[in-house]
Amino acid sequence: MLTVEGGSQGMTGASWRRGYTIAFILLLAGIGCSVESDVEPADVLLVNGRVYTFTWDDPAPDGTPAPNAPFDAEGWHPDAEAVAIRAGVIAFVGSRDEAEAYRGRDTEIIDVDGATIMPGFVDSHTHIAGLGANLERVNLVDVTAEEEMVERVARRATGVEPGEWIIGWGWDEGAWADRYPNNRLLSQRVPDHPVVLRGLHGFAALLNQKALEEAGITGETEAPVGGEIRVDWAGEPTGILINNATDLADEAIPVITQEILEARVLTGLEAMAASGYVAIHEAGADADLMAVFEKLEREGRLPIRIYAMLRGSDEPLLREWLERGHDSEPDGMLYTRSVKAFYDGALGSRGAKLLEDYSDLPGHTGVSGEDYGFDEGLIEEMMAAGFQIGTHAIGDAGNRETLDFIEWVFEEHPDARNSRHRIEHAQVVHPDDFERFAELDLIASMEPPHAVEDKTWAEDRLGPERVKGAYAWRTMRLLGVPLTFNADLPGSDHDIFYGLHAAITRRDKEIQPPGGWHPEQNMSAEEAVRGYSVWSAFSAFLEGYTGVLEPGRWADITVFDIDPLVVGSTRPEELFDGSVLYTLVGGEVVYLR
Repeated sequence: MLTVEGGSQGMTGASWRRGYTIAFILLLAGIGCSVESDVEPADVLLVNGRVYTFTWDDPAPDGTPAPNAPFDAEGWHPDAEAVAIRAGVIAFVGSRDEAEAYRGRDTEIIDVDGATIMPGFVDSHTHIAGLGANLERVNLVDVTAEEEMVERVARRATGVEPGEWIIGWGWDEGAWADRYPNNRLLSQRVPDHPVVLRGLHGFAALLNQKALEEAGITGETEAPVGGEIRVDWAGEPTGILINNATDLADEAIPVITQEILEARVLTGLEAMAASGYVAIHEAGADADLMAVFEKLEREGRLPIRIYAMLRGSDEPLLREWLERGHDSEPDGMLYTRSVKAFYDGALGSRGAKLLEDYSDLPGHTGVSGEDYGFDEGLIEEMMAAGFQIGTHAIGDAGNRETLDFIEWVFEEHPDARNSRHRIEHAQVVHPDDFERFAELDLIASMEPPHAVEDKTWAEDRLGPERVKGAYAWRTMRLLGVPLTFNADLPGSDHDIFYGLHAAITRRDKEIQPPGGWHPEQNMSAEEAVRGYSVWSAFSAFLEGYTGVLEPGRWADITVFDIDPLVVGSTRPEELFDGSVLYTLVGGEVVYLR
């Protein structure tokens, strides 16, 4: 049998459509032969695969597979071998022999040669333009020393005209929180360019002196609500901006054109397609970003699907959508019916609102609510109008106050309960509040990578008891709280194998710690996969369209060269050896390795 193959380089989205055509493969001897069948031929047939449909029931709250799952004493087994696709939707899933009925003269045959076929993966909390931008910025991920960070910026400056802005990203503001540098060395080495170096999760920034001058930040500048401008003993800015004060840097950076924003969005989306994702949930699209999304959809240029969450701080945009109403059905590649709001800051930068003082900073509890820019009146209006709200809440006080607010809105607007509201991160929750997630029918949108990345300092912030309520996926599951998993990219690496490994083992990329960090919160391999697929579909009201492989659903499919269920259950460290072979959206191959 011949196999549809690509070259050594991956191809995505528009580049696929521009320059690459898969040959139609004939399975029978003789050109033009076809199987006689009364069945309408498929456009595409995926054959010779290990297909997991995920049409069986959810696992038990403790992770035990459902009785009707393709699982036995020997482990996981695929429940199909082939998938037939017609007009962008699945026409058939089953055995290879039965799939022959769907092969016609013009059917495109993709022989995956024993690879694993699963419902398409979804990252349910992204900042896609940020991903595109970071691919062109100075990469500071994994930098541990100020000297190395400055050296990378200095190297970039040698190829940039004087006066041009240099943007870097990726230093871990949580790990550096007790030793934030000043900008003296950065200003000395790079004096002729305004420089802004954003933290990994976007809650801190380091500016050199020229950038401070461009932003108009002096010792007299008042920090915005929910932010902090660090100053030295003389009251002069050190260059460090924390939480909402980072907005001052963003406002100073020259506004990018719509063309640049569009290019960044496409770059980010195509990177996600190459990583096996068929869709993203954009967590906070402002008017400019929504305009780009809508333009790309009109032009048929979106390589993967977008579930848009409108930025809660963009009041004119929200007023516009209040008037027009949220999308009622997903009739294209862009679906808009949600709002993203921020309730508190981040744990690493000590902005998350805690019920009691930070263990490593007595007298400080963080910032939240209206003091952090959360417009309760406007969010209430959006909830009353039927919009889903995804609220960023990190600390235990931030989560409790968010729960209190949602409960109050439900009392005032009972129908608002039906909109599957989400708590984004739900990172630190007081033991008394976990059950409230279930009682209020909320979804916990959580990041497996955050747990393994934050483990080196999270207990310092919270102490040994409070940390037990952090990154508590299993606790949520045991109480019946729906989950959806994501990377909060570009804040964490969106590599799907990393995400699955973190969820299953609570270990980092170095396979540390050996037994996992608070392994009582581990997910099973099935739960991890569902968190990025089936459950993500539910969190976007799309369970009737995607999330499983069965006739009538969108043909959104991810194909791997390893079996995430088998490997994840038996040898999870080998997940890092996996690769994405194909990503299909609506039956179209948008990535081929």
